Amino acid sequence: MGLEASHPSPPPRVLVVAGSDSSGGAGIQADIKTITMLGGYAMTAVTAITAQNSTGVQGVEALSASFVVQQMDSCLGDIGADAVKIGMLGSNPVTSAVADRLASWSGAIVFDPVMVATSGAALADAETVAGFAGLMDICTLVTPNLPELAALTGQPVDSAASIYEAAAMLAKRHDCHVLAKGGHDGGSAPADRVIDRLVAPDGSVRSFDHRRVPTRHTHGTGCTLSSAVATLLGHGQPLDHAVRLARQFTLAALENAPGFGTGNGPMGHQAVRTGPSAGQGFNS
Repeated sequence: MGLEASHPSPPPRVLVVAGSDSSGGAGIQADIKTITMLGGYAMTAVTAITAQNSTGVQGVEALSASFVVQQMDSCLGDIGADAVKIGMLGSNPVTSAVADRLASWSGAIVFDPVMVATSGAALADAETVAGFAGLMDICTLVTPNLPELAALTGQPVDSAASIYEAAAMLAKRHDCHVLAKGGHDGGSAPADRVIDRLVAPDGSVRSFDHRRVPTRHTHGTGCTLSSAVATLLGHGQPLDHAVRLARQFTLAALENAPGFGTGNGPMGHQAVRTGPSAGQGFNS
């Protein structure tokens, strides 16, 4: 018996601008897995090629800003996109070029301001981080973890109040939503909980809470979450609902990690079961 073709509605098109992870745990490899599992169509503009695995980053080869934009043009000019996810950019020229290319683009943009890999390797220098400001000005959502939030604002993030204040400052400054991820929280939340805060430009906030998964297999969590939000926005979900569902997907991928690697191993995207349309298979 052969496979029978079906003709559902077209999937949301998601363009990922990010670096490659040779071990498949993070970067565009995690993005493609996430987008595909959530019913989207993934495209990529690769910013850098890394040699890395669960123990760290062994090497990085950056691509030129002009070639990154050429990849974006190839995708946007032919296939088009419903959402863009931005991850590791690698240099300030690439950051500026990506911001310039997307300045007149009207779709959803989700930016994960990658600075340090899960293993601790630096993936953005001070000049690149400074260049994030122009990119955040055109984003729908920025998804910093707490160390990234501190670096972007220069503010402490050691209490629930200070985390909110830093996120609200960033959201107001760039007129975008900020999802302050609590995975690195060292004490403002209970040790067995992870609290993420979605802060709007007007200062309103919605908190999301789930139990902390006791695992070392966390490689690619930020990539997965941001790509999931972008895909769900491409499906037409409202932002707060997209964040809620994306967190559920990320939690399920953590729970189903295959156990590969001797360090911070990859997540189990392939084990997460979703329905034929975004949102099915995930419930509050």
